[in-house]
Order: sequence, then C-alpha cells, then structure tokens
Amino acid sequence: MDKVSQATMTTGVINQAPPYCGYNLAESDPILLADLGGTGSNDSAREELIKFGEQCGAADALDLGRLANVNEPVLKTHDPYGRRLDVVEFHPSYHALMRRSFEAGLHSASVESMEPGGERAFYNRARKYFVMSQVEGGHLCPVTMTNASAMALTQAPELAKVWNERILSRKYDQRFRPASQKMGASLGMGMTEKQGGSDLRQIITRAEKVSDDTYVINGHKWFFSAPMCDAFLVLAKLEEGPTCFLVPRILETGEVNGLDFQRLKNKLGNKSNASSEVEFNNAVGFLVGEVGKGIKTILKMVTPTRVDCCIGSSALMRAAISRAVHHTSNRSAFGARLIEKPLMQRVLADMSLDMAASEALALKLSHCMDLEGEDSQAADFLRIITPAAKYWICKSAENVAAEAMECLGGNGYVEDHDMARIYREAPVNSIWEGSGNIMALDLLRAMHRTPDSFMNVLGMLEADLGPAGKVSVEVLQAAARTCLEDEGGARLLTEQLAITAAAAALKEVAPPAIANAFIETRMAGQWRSSYGMLDARYDAKGILEWLYPIK
Repeated sequence: MDKVSQATMTTGVINQAPPYCGYNLAESDPILLADLGGTGSNDSAREELIKFGEQCGAADALDLGRLANVNEPVLKTHDPYGRRLDVVEFHPSYHALMRRSFEAGLHSASVESMEPGGERAFYNRARKYFVMSQVEGGHLCPVTMTNASAMALTQAPELAKVWNERILSRKYDQRFRPASQKMGASLGMGMTEKQGGSDLRQIITRAEKVSDDTYVINGHKWFFSAPMCDAFLVLAKLEEGPTCFLVPRILETGEVNGLDFQRLKNKLGNKSNASSEVEFNNAVGFLVGEVGKGIKTILKMVTPTRVDCCIGSSALMRAAISRAVHHTSNRSAFGARLIEKPLMQRVLADMSLDMAASEALALKLSHCMDLEGEDSQAADFLRIITPAAKYWICKSAENVAAEAMECLGGNGYVEDHDMARIYREAPVNSIWEGSGNIMALDLLRAMHRTPDSFMNVLGMLEADLGPAGKVSVEVLQAAARTCLEDEGGARLLTEQLAITAAAAALKEVAPPAIANAFIETRMAGQWRSSYGMLDARYDAKGILEWLYPIK
C-alpha cells in the first residue's frame, strides 16, 4: 500500500453521519401538522409554521443555539469607576435567537388571544414554540415569562393597557433604556427566596406604600430570572400578606431601578439563560391585583408556564431522538446501517412512543387554553391534567435524552455534538414552576377543590380511549381513593393520569398502530426500566417511518 493510500485511511472521514441540519422541523413532524381538535386547518398558520420549521432546521439557526451556550452571559455589577451597572452581557447569538422568537410571536400569544382573530393563538404559538425548543431552550425562559406575565396583568387593567401594547410588538429590543422608549418589551419574575422555594408564604421581602399603587421594595430573591427583562412580577410582603408588584428594570425618569444583582447562577444546563440572585434596594414597584392576594395573582401565570414546560420537554425529546435517527440512518455496523438493526429500531421506536404521546398531550393542553373561557370541558381538562402532564413529560425527557445519547455512542458524549447540551437541558423543566412532588400535590388540591372537574376529565378519557378506557378509569379511580387517605401515593396517581391522558391525546392524532402500541405498552403496567422493550408485535420500523418521514 502506498503512502497516499495509508494517509487517506487515517485522515479520511468514513462511516460518519453528516452534520445534523437541513431538516424542516415542522414539515417532518406529522403530529405537529395534525388537525388537533378537528377545528379545521388554518392555511396561513400552517404555511407560517412550515416556513418557521425550515428556518429553525437550517445550519445557521442550530449553530446559534450552540454559540449561545458556549458563550455564557456575563454579569457586570460595576463600571470601571465603581458605579453600579447591574447589566448582563449576552453573546450576539442569544439576541439573534430572541429576535427570531419575538418575530414568531412566541412571547405574545396571551395578549393576542384577547384580540380579534386570536381564537387559536395559544395552539398556533405552541407549535412554533415546539419547533424553536429544538433549536435552543434557554432563551425561551424570558419568552415564556413574558407570555405568562400578561395573564397576571389582567388583574391590573391600567398597567395591562400599557404593557400589553409593548408585549404585542414583535420587535425584540435589547437596548438598556426605559420600556416606553423601546420597540418591544420582555418580562421576568422573582418569587423564590432562600428560606422557601415553592412555599411562597415564607417570603420576607417587604414592600412599603408611598402613593396610590406605588410601593418601594426591599429584600432579596434567590432566583430572579432573566435579569435584563424590562420589568418583573415580584412577590413582596405587606401586613395583609404576600402581594404582587410590577417592578420596572429602568424607571421612566431614566434612572435604573433599585435591583442590585449579586451573581448569576452557575447551572447544570440552560447556560444561555441568565438566572440571577438580586437584592432590592428601595426598588419601585406597582401593585398588581389585590393587596395580600399576591399568590392568587401569580397563579394566573402558572398554567401557561407549566404548559410551556410540557411543550419544551417534549420538543427536547424530539430533538434528541431526531439526532439519533439521523445518526443511525447514516452509520453502519456489522454489515448494515444501524437503523436497520432490529434492536436499534426497537430502542428508537420505544423512545418515540413517549415522545409522540408527550407532544400530543402538550399540544392538546395548548388547544384547551384557547377554549378555556368558553368550554367547561376544556377548562376542566386544563385544570386537572396540567400538573400531571408536567410531572410525566418533563421526567420522561431526562430518560429519553440519556438513551438517545447512547444511540450516538461516544459521539453523543462529546460537546462537539448537541446531545450533551440536550441532556443537560432536560432536567430544568422538571424543576421550574414546581418539581415532581409539587405537581403531585397540586393535582390532589385540584381534585379536592373541584371533584366534579376530576370526574368530568375521567369521563372524557374513558370516551376518548374506547375499549381501553373503562379499565383505565377504574384504575385511576382506585388510585384517587387511595390518595384521599395516603398523600404519599400521589405520584402513582399523577403518573397514571398523565399516561392515560397522553394515550387519549395520541389516539386523536396518530395512526391506530402507533396509538395502540403506546396504550398496550404503557398502560398495561408491565415492568420496564429502560427503552427497547417493544416486542415483535409492534412495527418498530413503521413507527419510525411515520414519525420521521424525512431522513
């Protein structure tokens, strides 16, 4: 063998997949394009979604996600002369992603839903949010909070009148100036304190009234998300109890409000997003909602935030499995492409069933948000299923990301590929806006407060599931009775309810072979501790070909 041939053998790249890019992240997803709810497709919304899917699947968009995480935000507390700055500097890639998400309206559906023609605002936005979540999840934190904040501002009509107009703008404006001088606005939130995470009644940050609806706030927030937002919804205590305030980043006078940032959190993942710790130093805030009823006011934000957690986590699953399908379709071992190997097919198909059911359920929750005000069944479904869905979907993402990484072998474990970032990102939604135990307890509270809603939802699931419905509902009823006496059993009920609701949602948008495979393998209670447990009855190849039609 000559020297040239030897060099080619060691330096040439063979049997490696090409870079993962060039897929239309919407057009290649049959569940995303399904007519959920049977309300009839909107051609313009569908065209917009497909165009957005093409943009997000392009190499430049995916590289923005990588760059935004490699180049983490940096806190500048002071200028060179010792004066406080309290600004966070981001890499241009972060701002580029924010511009794309704002142009797509991912931050404004809650306001658009109140406008003429906004009947499907949440559902159409959810589909695009699902696509963008496959590009990069960290920048979507302030996007989610902006969208959810408008729900809380309904409790303060005068503030809403001003801020809703700013939220409606699809212009992302990163400039550090009063919101009235900007082309658009984003909102963050500050709830958590050191002494109590989800227990918001333990807050010690205090507010003092100075005039009408204006207060000054002093205290500390342990987690203060997206510190470069234009305003924040914050909880602080008055004598009457925890109260909600809108705290601008910069006052209309041009003076920087009293938000002294201490540090940025060094997180496991979600690296592109700045999560801060802050001291309030006579920060000016404006009353939102009733005095002493701040937790009730903030709860308006909970459902849209939790639904976004479901969308984001199901999208992370699709992002991970899509990369695994891409890799195994382009790499050979033992005489054939990896994806042609029966064991690999079953692993990929098994993961894909959870992904597909999660995606269908997340989109159904979004659809119910559009109907909530006029359809009691949709309102009941949203109230009961949201905490259960967040519990199961967000936890499933962690397992799927790990298994999908294995499909790439060593390539998946190195930072040159996206899989390590996806894996680190996966746990955040399980923790954000309430971890597993909080979701289980919230489900119990919803059952106790509105038992009729719980029974109505069970009736819906029984009808939607057909032959499998009766037994499934009987199991759920038995689990619910157990929880009345034993709170410790709440996780069992929560997961069973989520899987049942996911099965019903998948049945609505997927072929019977796929929906039935999920129902029979997930709801039969069979033992399983990892993926790849499908037996020969299920067409693993067919599942993959339907869910990933473009290879």
